[in-house]
Amino acid sequence: MKSYAEDLQNQEKALENIRHKLALLPDASGCYLMKNSEGTIIYVGKAKVLKNRVRSYFTGSHNGKTQRLVADIRDFEYIVTGSNMEALILECNLIKKHQPRYNVLLKDDKTFPYLKITNEAHPKLEVTRRVLKDKAKYFGPYPNSYAAHQTKKLLDRMYPLRKCGVMPKEVCLYYHMHQCLGPCVKEVEKETYDQISQEIGSFLSGGHEEIKKDLQRKMQEAAEELYFERAKELRDQIISIDAMMEKQKITTSDAKDRDVFGFSVDKGWMCVQILYVRKGKMIERHMSTFPFYGEAYSDFMSYVTQYYSDNPAVPQEILLPDSPKLMKAKSADVDQPIATETELYSATTAETTGITDEEAVQTESDRSADPLRVAEARAAYAEGTNQAQVGDQETWETETETETQLSGGLEDPSAAALALAEWLDVKVLVPQRGLKKQMTGMATENARVALDEKFKLIERDEERTSKAASNLGRAIGLDSLHRVEAFDNSNIQGSDPVSAMIVFIDGKPAKKEYRKYKIRSVQGPDDYETMREVIRRRYERVLKENLERPDLIIVDGGRGQIKAATDVLENELGLFIPVCGLVKDAKHRTSQLLMGETFEAVTLARNSEEFYLLQRIQDEVHRFAITFHREQRGKSMVTSQLDSIPGIGEKRRKLLLKHFGSLKKIREASVEDFRPLSIGDKLARQIIAALREEES
Repeated sequence: MKSYAEDLQNQEKALENIRHKLALLPDASGCYLMKNSEGTIIYVGKAKVLKNRVRSYFTGSHNGKTQRLVADIRDFEYIVTGSNMEALILECNLIKKHQPRYNVLLKDDKTFPYLKITNEAHPKLEVTRRVLKDKAKYFGPYPNSYAAHQTKKLLDRMYPLRKCGVMPKEVCLYYHMHQCLGPCVKEVEKETYDQISQEIGSFLSGGHEEIKKDLQRKMQEAAEELYFERAKELRDQIISIDAMMEKQKITTSDAKDRDVFGFSVDKGWMCVQILYVRKGKMIERHMSTFPFYGEAYSDFMSYVTQYYSDNPAVPQEILLPDSPKLMKAKSADVDQPIATETELYSATTAETTGITDEEAVQTESDRSADPLRVAEARAAYAEGTNQAQVGDQETWETETETETQLSGGLEDPSAAALALAEWLDVKVLVPQRGLKKQMTGMATENARVALDEKFKLIERDEERTSKAASNLGRAIGLDSLHRVEAFDNSNIQGSDPVSAMIVFIDGKPAKKEYRKYKIRSVQGPDDYETMREVIRRRYERVLKENLERPDLIIVDGGRGQIKAATDVLENELGLFIPVCGLVKDAKHRTSQLLMGETFEAVTLARNSEEFYLLQRIQDEVHRFAITFHREQRGKSMVTSQLDSIPGIGEKRRKLLLKHFGSLKKIREASVEDFRPLSIGDKLARQIIAALREEES
């Protein structure tokens, strides 16, 4: 009780400190770092106006996931930046450094696979996830390892770069298959490698049609010269190119390289879809699903920023979806003009193309956009401190509140995209109409479908599992089958006997309630007495600590095991809990379920969900028991072989195993190898002799 009161007192002090700090927040853009009671950073966010954004966490109502975040906050700090772009980059770096619990994190290896042409005298093509500043050429990213390796496999057949890791002394089979130039036996000019690298780059950038035409020409020449095997190889390469490149779903006329993003949120989860469009053709996609705790669009932009932070292969154009809340607001405001497509350029792009800041926010279809709209778009990206662009302080506050209502405190998607464009130095669009809008819509729809499928599969699995448990209960005459506890014993000819218990609740394993037992009183391979001991120990504790009792106990075995368990429960402990036995067939598979005092077999269809549930229970308890037995057996083997040697105690045994790594290496060691451990030559000889004698 005292500890609880102290926690409440500390929480009140922390909240009082937060209130004082909130009053001092500046009207500037920047990043904020939320901390828990231990001082650990649990969330990093960015804001156009720090004062408004950070205050919003501690005022008003929030949904469940945001409440979980706010409940853990005990302190915060902030870093003021000069612009949205700086805040975007800083947020990305802080997330990568601190890995906050409540932030969106790229956890699937954090990086995607790339194809790499190494920067060596004799370069080779390889798949890598590490992007280094080694002057190599990187192509990608690919959505998964399979796509990268399939592309490499095709390129290996088309271009004769070396395949070996270490240069051999003579040519290998690849040389005879015309898939290697043989630099191990002859000199290859740098110009040759440069040409191959250029062709690979052209192919991976979408110029496969030219490559295919060249292969067709070579195939014709080989056929005319009667080199039919070579002609067949070239034909197979052409077929592989067609198969790979015809996976497209969308074709655009301008043949640009694009990454198209879409996202969907539901039940505290976010799904992000990336469509990879190369030379105007959609060739692949990538999907990520993860829980999120902040505002949807802000966390989505955090994902995009992390995605490009280590990505050396940025496309010509990035398409981002609009904020769902802002889209609803736009559709409700019939008087507000909607641009066909808002273009966002980096400052560098504006300098090189001659496009001014005002032109950069006008639409592709209407370059003579309303000057007021241009000013509003520029203001959306303006620094929080530059209030002159949006009127006086009162007007700024009002507009910020309106923005918060529309987008949950988010930055305007156009402003966030403009910051991304300035950072990456590429064109970033938030399309409003037309084909590009359809593309982001397609990505968003795919994300929504994937998220719906995830929840439907979970619901279906839960419904099916719950129904299986219910049907199994009815089959054995129970009104309810909420909790099942299953036992299995494991030993080898009586050595290192152990037992294990697993728990299934509503048809699903509850692994936190699994228990392991070392058998204390049984000598030799006596499965019945082992079952009696473990049942006695388990349910004495259930009675003593008033733990939840199971609706059914399942023992791995037949009549003898059922009888032993029932005898202990009823005659020693006074518990009347149904006990079933699972019997296996000759192939060690679940055969039948024996029930009650009469050991009557319960009839279950082999293809039913309830029989499948029994199989899962039996397989799981057997796996758990066997794993525990192997652990104990391994420990006893080490203990018996080392501890039986005079002069070897617990500390020296651990020291020997840590230094040598295994008994085999200790056995093979020389007397001199023991000296760094302060073990004398005499004891070292005894250890070696004892281990070698036991082996023989």
